[in-house]
Amino acid sequence: MTDITVSRKKQERRYVFCIVAMVAVCLAVAVMELSMGALSIDPIESVFALFGIGSAQDVNTVQSIRLPRTVCAIVSGAGLALAGAALQSVLENPLASASTVGISQGAAFGATVAILIIVPTFFGSSSEMGMTAIALCAFAGAMVSSVVVLLFSRMGLVTPESIILVGVALSALWAGASTIMQYFSDDLNLTKVIFWQFGDLGRATWPQISFMAAVGLLCSVYFFLKRWSYNALQNGAHVAGGLGVDVARTRIAGVFVASLMAATMVSFIGLVNFIGLIAPHIARRFVGNDYRFLLPASLALGATIMLASDLVARMIISPVILPIGAITSFLGAPLFLFLLYKGYKR
Repeated sequence: MTDITVSRKKQERRYVFCIVAMVAVCLAVAVMELSMGALSIDPIESVFALFGIGSAQDVNTVQSIRLPRTVCAIVSGAGLALAGAALQSVLENPLASASTVGISQGAAFGATVAILIIVPTFFGSSSEMGMTAIALCAFAGAMVSSVVVLLFSRMGLVTPESIILVGVALSALWAGASTIMQYFSDDLNLTKVIFWQFGDLGRATWPQISFMAAVGLLCSVYFFLKRWSYNALQNGAHVAGGLGVDVARTRIAGVFVASLMAATMVSFIGLVNFIGLIAPHIARRFVGNDYRFLLPASLALGATIMLASDLVARMIISPVILPIGAITSFLGAPLFLFLLYKGYKR
């Protein structure tokens, strides 16, 4: 065995150790999420409460209130982070994510259309059907944004570094259209739109969380199966094509699956920005650009960041719960500016 092979094996073991450590940190933050709140519970007792052991008050608080929120944070954070990591590869832009290329904003516009027009017109007070309509419209809006981004990227109209400008334009377009619609809406529906856009991990029910997890699992399996193709794309489309990768199909499918994952998460939790940008870049600092390790690292970090952000949102001025979208934006915007300043290259 050559020295290069030995060195590579050691490096891969370090990467695996880093991923295991990230998962451990994620679980620790999840326990904090279960134990901290208006009613403080000992961390060990909160774990026992998951299995129905402990006082009735602790069990009810953990299982009925905090556990759904915690699971929702893990699923949505991991999903948005994986979508961001995939988009950065298929679009060949390290600043790509669901929030920076206009996918989240497209989903938000679709949800606005559903809340203000479709749900009141066709579903009335049916909350279950209304939520389904919001999810479908959010997905449609996200897909429109993703198609536009893909067209600009495929046709060579902009450089990979400039694709973010397409996202800025799309975000402005969706924001303007949403503002006009909100201007003519009544106070009740306007309030619904605003609260939806704030982002809230507590609004999702167990059936909705299960649906998010199912979509996230299917999309994650696809991303992991395509990890070698994403590694090839690190060297550019021409090199990837020479290695046997169907670049056009990989890009189209990657953008579609990432949009599906991002739209599903956003449709149920609201507008949560920058998770897909923060997590992959932090993961690269620990495990490099190899998508065999970058994908699971991004997944763990995305879940951890979402959990930590929700913990801050709940505890910083308790008992008032701040919008989760505001907290993630405060975390993500400085990093976004830092990456632009440094001219980060993969």
